[in-house]
Amino acid sequence: MDKKKIGEEFMKGYDCSQVVLRHFAGRFGISEDEANRMAACFGGGMQLGSVCGAYTGALMAIGLKYGHSNPEGLMQQKDVLIGKTVQFRDRFLKEFGTAECKNLIGYDVSTPEGLQGALDSGKLLGFCPGLVEKVIGITEEILAEE
Repeated sequence: MDKKKIGEEFMKGYDCSQVVLRHFAGRFGISEDEANRMAACFGGGMQLGSVCGAYTGALMAIGLKYGHSNPEGLMQQKDVLIGKTVQFRDRFLKEFGTAECKNLIGYDVSTPEGLQGALDSGKLLGFCPGLVEKVIGITEEILAEE
């Protein structure tokens, strides 16, 4: 998915978290609708301007592949998951410097004023699609590893 398509998804009303998780939905046996619903509360930094929605969408995808749920080998799988999470975190922070939505875009989109500022400045539709594109790429690389 490229920046232009991601921007179109934003214009439809989808959030970063939804676009990222939906990208990976089919390979993990969940529908795009289920992915959209699961990730819906995480846009705008969990509606708090907190952790970036693209970041949380990527963590959900990583959890779908590497998450621990079987009592046999639970701790070993949990170690794998933690390693993949740390790998993602380190790459994200190296690329963007922070995982906080309001710090990434310079506006707190959890407030009406902040959302309007992000829209008016072009930051939401200029910066965020590129961030989502990069996050999808990083996540693809991590998911391709064994």
